[in-house]
Amino acid sequence: MGHLISAEDLIKVAGRDVRGTRRVVFTNGCFDLLHPGHVRSLESGRSLGDVLVVGINNDDSVRELKGPGRPTVCERERGEILAALAAVDFVVIFDESTPRKLISALLPDVLFKGADWDAGEIVGREEVEAAGGEVISVPLERGYSTTGILEKIRSAVSDGIVSYTSVTSSSTAPPSSRESTTSDLPAPGMVGRAPH
Repeated sequence: MGHLISAEDLIKVAGRDVRGTRRVVFTNGCFDLLHPGHVRSLESGRSLGDVLVVGINNDDSVRELKGPGRPTVCERERGEILAALAAVDFVVIFDESTPRKLISALLPDVLFKGADWDAGEIVGREEVEAAGGEVISVPLERGYSTTGILEKIRSAVSDGIVSYTSVTSSSTAPPSSRESTTSDLPAPGMVGRAPH
């Protein structure tokens, strides 16, 4: 299981100066409604190195990118869900509209995105390649899309199949206590699993 961690703490445990020979892999996205396409993409990315870091857009930047009504799941909960995946070592919520600042600080060995991203559109590509890293596209799993899932839900609501309140009730759970501090994290040399 991974850790939801601040950018500062991430650099302390997986930054260039402390990671040694471990190969750090990075990707980012909104991950609003996690689906099998996301999981398979993350597993593919994880196989490219020893430590997988996932940067997620905060709620404000998701709204900016996806429009009103998004995100469906708040940033802390999205982070917690992603951190629970076996393939993921660290999840970082970033406040900017892009992860460029985070990528520049981490300088991962591998930056990967889905094949739907043109190489010139991948934020952080220049920084990663200038530091000797690789930028890799991983195949997408056809048939999976957060937008498609949301359209099915909206259609079911408009057709009266489910009630609006059953799909829009918000979580009243307290803020997650799952965020890690540096004292909770493994020592820098102990992070990472063998690639699967």
